[in-house]
Amino acid sequence: MRISTNTMYELGVGRISDLQAGMVRTQQQIATNRRILTPADDPIASARALELSQGKSINEQFAVNRQNASNTLIQQEGALKSLTTLIQDVQTLTVSAGNGALDDQQRRHIATELQSRFDEMLGLANTRDGTGNYMFAGFRVTTQPFSVAAGGAAYHGDQGQRMLQIGTGRQIPLNDSGSEVFEGARTGNGTFVATAASGNTGGGVAGIGSVTDATQLTHHDYRIDFHVVEGVTTYDVIDTTAGLPAVSSGNAFKPGDSIGFHGMQFEVKGAPADNDSMNVEPSRNESIFTTLRDLIDVLNQSSRGTAAQARLSGGLIQAGAGLDSMLDNVLSVRATLGARLKEIDTLDSAGSDRDLNYAKELSELQDIDYAKALSELSQQKTMLEAAQKSFVTVSGLSLFKLL
Repeated sequence: MRISTNTMYELGVGRISDLQAGMVRTQQQIATNRRILTPADDPIASARALELSQGKSINEQFAVNRQNASNTLIQQEGALKSLTTLIQDVQTLTVSAGNGALDDQQRRHIATELQSRFDEMLGLANTRDGTGNYMFAGFRVTTQPFSVAAGGAAYHGDQGQRMLQIGTGRQIPLNDSGSEVFEGARTGNGTFVATAASGNTGGGVAGIGSVTDATQLTHHDYRIDFHVVEGVTTYDVIDTTAGLPAVSSGNAFKPGDSIGFHGMQFEVKGAPADNDSMNVEPSRNESIFTTLRDLIDVLNQSSRGTAAQARLSGGLIQAGAGLDSMLDNVLSVRATLGARLKEIDTLDSAGSDRDLNYAKELSELQDIDYAKALSELSQQKTMLEAAQKSFVTVSGLSLFKLL
């Protein structure tokens, strides 16, 4: 077989180029710690690595979302913790205001202190988060949620809860609306509220009461009319919602007795005067600001006289019940916050494990075996050197040297 000089050069250069390309590829693999430099190197492994990389990126984004959610919820928890302390302070002041040794001036001092608590609470209700959004405004994060209004404060937000994806198929609320937090307390005992009419002249004071038989509740409005004839007190129970004849009439009464009807019962302390009345209504949601404003108004009024003392006692009883309900409501919201933060911690732990699994699988698919790669590089270097020397020797053969 006759081999031309041109063919000899082409074969030699081609072989050397192939060996150099293989050596460069091995060097790139070692430098990048990657076995697969292009999808052509291993199409099946490349496709699987792409899936794993996408899953890992999504998992990392969920981790970022969980961190953002945790930061936001921790800020809200801080505000609610301060609110809890404020409510407890107001409860202490309310109990102090009921001290019979205090005079009107001293109660006005307590009312002034309560006004400061009112302002602090309003500031908490208008708290902003780390991004400058109002925390308790629902979806209306750029609108100040609360402003001072007649009878307390007006809410300008909505009921929305902003959601954030923190895991596959799991979204978590980032906030609680101001209406839920600050207007979620129930008046009275949570089912009904009994109050003395504003025009009463006697000393009758309605207690908080309780439900004796839930099956008999009608959720109607009632009025209790008292009659005093020759020192004997009786009362009538009238269903003002139904407009029917009196539920009961001529019931004997003496101070300290309990009045019960339609599954409800409450104690009446003090002696009502003739034609005094009390109203019994279903409980409703009431703003903490309304409760505080009513309490401040009660403490700023004179307590001289039987009727004034009754108004003071009744106002303190209703304020105490409202504050208890508000504290329970805030603690309930804080409990849901705690549950969300706990869930985030659990998902974080699972996400960390998942991230490790992704990294392990990607490493098995993509990373090189350094010992094998270095051995292959050494072999390729030896082969390249041999090829170069062989080419030099072969290319130097010539008949002209024999002449």
